[in-house]
Amino acid sequence: MAEHWLMILIEIIFVVNSFAAILTVFRDRYRDITSIWAWMLVLLLFPGIGFLIYFLFGRKLSGHHIFNMQTQEVLGIDKIADNQQKEVIALSDPERYVEEQAFIRLFLQNEQAIFSNQNEVNILTDGHEKFEQLFIDIKAAKHHINVEYYTIYDDKLGNEFVDLLTEKAKEGVRIRVIYDSWGSGGKNNKLYQRLREAGGHVEAFLMPKWQVMSLHVNNHDHRKLVIIDGDIGYIGGFNIGDQYLGRLDKFGYWRDTHLRVVGDAVLAMQSRFFMDWNATNKYQKLKFGEEYFPSHDTGGDVAMQIVSSGPDSDMNQIYQGYLRMISMAHESITIQSPYFIPNQAIMDSLAIAAKSGVHVRIMIPSKPDHMFVYRATEYYASVLANEGIEVYAYNKGFLHAKTIVIDNRIVSVGSANMDIRSFSLNFEVNAFLYSERVALEMEAIFEEDLLDSQLLTSEYFAAQSSWKRFKQFFSRLLTPIL
Repeated sequence: MAEHWLMILIEIIFVVNSFAAILTVFRDRYRDITSIWAWMLVLLLFPGIGFLIYFLFGRKLSGHHIFNMQTQEVLGIDKIADNQQKEVIALSDPERYVEEQAFIRLFLQNEQAIFSNQNEVNILTDGHEKFEQLFIDIKAAKHHINVEYYTIYDDKLGNEFVDLLTEKAKEGVRIRVIYDSWGSGGKNNKLYQRLREAGGHVEAFLMPKWQVMSLHVNNHDHRKLVIIDGDIGYIGGFNIGDQYLGRLDKFGYWRDTHLRVVGDAVLAMQSRFFMDWNATNKYQKLKFGEEYFPSHDTGGDVAMQIVSSGPDSDMNQIYQGYLRMISMAHESITIQSPYFIPNQAIMDSLAIAAKSGVHVRIMIPSKPDHMFVYRATEYYASVLANEGIEVYAYNKGFLHAKTIVIDNRIVSVGSANMDIRSFSLNFEVNAFLYSERVALEMEAIFEEDLLDSQLLTSEYFAAQSSWKRFKQFFSRLLTPIL
């Protein structure tokens, strides 16, 4: 008798859970269909617990937050972008950028991403080199330092970074810091206390006081920006923490890619920071001013645009840029990404490019950072290896670079991975560069990385155990929500 009632109770729980799952996931008309079915799988496989997971990771950004992000002034940059659109493109040498004009128009139209062609760019691939140069530039700051990172850890490097900012704040330099609460392991009030006491301002991105009630673990501020006096900008993949100096045994040597930029592209980074700050801080709004947007005459030779994307827009600007790069390549495509979980359009474009004679090479890490994500990465790597595409695993340490180079002429470096999370869930920012010199330098870096990498052939994946292949396949089912 007891077993009979237990079975009835189980059936009721199953029916109620299924109905609640359908109501919860399908009520959002604008959610991607693959994401809908992935969340249905989670909610049905894990009754009760699945809804807790959905509450933390599945809810989309609130309409209030989206409104705040979308209604920020672009602070003078929009006027430049409008003028460039009206003139088709304001280039000093339009014959140099025949194929690139399609990119430039795309980003001007979708993102108001101004085009500038006289920037100085230095590529930084080693953490010690990056932070040594960054600290030198911070020490020389005169007016302001604006910082935005996904991760600022409360460890040795994180404290050295905050200590330096605190010293500059005491000198009268205006310091503003935005960090992602989830990526940095909490609000870290203790870490920033001395900086605030010195007059610096620190905010958790889009995180109000009552954070539990508005928790959106699935929408991260994944951007990595530092702007110093409006003259120098940093953009790329490095966060702030000891692991980025290779101090954690779990990862070993940390291989990443970051850019140090001098020129008008820094103004676009500044504008991005202003919008993020104004959406996060309700009481200390930043406004356009020459002290934050100085004119530059660097004599540099690198043309570029700063492009951002996030759940506050349906344009998926960086994803569109990635897809455009792959589809227009004639000779070569080189990709580095720690999390390689592309959608079907990217997969098809890569396969078509390879079958059309384009030399396609992809590099991923050889060790996991997030287990499900890594197994899904392995799954997609195996599919491409079976298509005859060269896929390499970096063995020297952990590969965290997010880069694409096509035809030795167009480059993308930034915070966006080649995965669905970066395409639509995270707030990201990338630099798209139109420079043969930078492209060749990036290709040389890739070739050097090959010396510490292993080619993953179709035979390599076929030799893996059935259990490992099952984990890869199962993780792939969750890719829309990873």
